[in-house]
Amino acid sequence: MQQTKGFIFDLDGVIVDTAKYHFLAWRSLANQLGFDFTENDNEKLKGISRVKSLEMILEWGNITLPEEEFNKQMALKNEEYLAHISDMNASEILPDVEKTLEYLKNKQQKIALGSASKNASPILERVGLLDTFKVIVDGNAVTKGKPNPEVFLKGAKGLDLNPEACIVFEDSISGIQAANKANMISIGIGDSKVLHEADYVFKDFTEISEAFINKLIENENATLKQN
Repeated sequence: MQQTKGFIFDLDGVIVDTAKYHFLAWRSLANQLGFDFTENDNEKLKGISRVKSLEMILEWGNITLPEEEFNKQMALKNEEYLAHISDMNASEILPDVEKTLEYLKNKQQKIALGSASKNASPILERVGLLDTFKVIVDGNAVTKGKPNPEVFLKGAKGLDLNPEACIVFEDSISGIQAANKANMISIGIGDSKVLHEADYVFKDFTEISEAFINKLIENENATLKQN
């Protein structure tokens, strides 16, 4: 009898690449406050909440803002980001993501989203994937950001599965750490040097075979954990 597992996907950098839009919005904010913001800085914010990201950026710029101004800047950043993503469509889905999702659906596996983004649902709707996910846990549904495992534990609960029956796809080290803390299989999407704490790492979904997906479905968590 085929097992049912839960496959939990991060959004940014896993399903779509919205990092470039975050970069443009954060850079605009930093420049208006009088300092620069680089793509390397943007990489450090992967998997981090909007509030924490702004805190880090202000620290890099050696700037302190009162709470009202902090909230104003955060809202302005989000407005610019939303303007950038308003024209997103299916062409922005990363290579072979749709193929993997379709294979999982055909195998009758449960699929969830676990993302720090507060704009996850509108992004999924724009790229035509909203109905693919049985459960969506985003930045609006959690109080603790990655590497806290809350987002993935809520995803497992929503799928009505034990955490040990879930597999997480992540592109950030904080996300990988969150998956590991939840005792889920962690699969890094990106640079193996950065994501070395993951159980498995692939450059992108083009490297993930149906045979590997089958192994994830058929085997117990303990036999798949590499760390």
